[in-house]
Amino acid sequence: MLRSLLGGAEETVDCTVEISNTFDSLHAHVRFDGGVTVEPGDEVIVHGKPIAVPYGDEAEFRRTATIRRAGWLERQWTRATGDFEFMELCEFSFSEKATL
Repeated sequence: MLRSLLGGAEETVDCTVEISNTFDSLHAHVRFDGGVTVEPGDEVIVHGKPIAVPYGDEAEFRRTATIRRAGWLERQWTRATGDFEFMELCEFSFSEKATL
């Protein structure tokens, strides 16, 4: 009961890391084998050497990942506060246009 509230269960899965470092796209995606998904509050650690993809290239790497599952309480907290944390990523600028 306490573990389901606080979380901490871990599972190790194989995954593919897809990285693009091009003019059109700069991204990294992790796809887990076997249809494994992550939920709000879960933590993922991808194991292996650091990956560097030169500009203009795209690459895929096979890795192992550890997923630490959030408990019910942590999941609810993440859902409740997630929008506020997203707003920290946004940058707003209000400036007055001056004319000469």
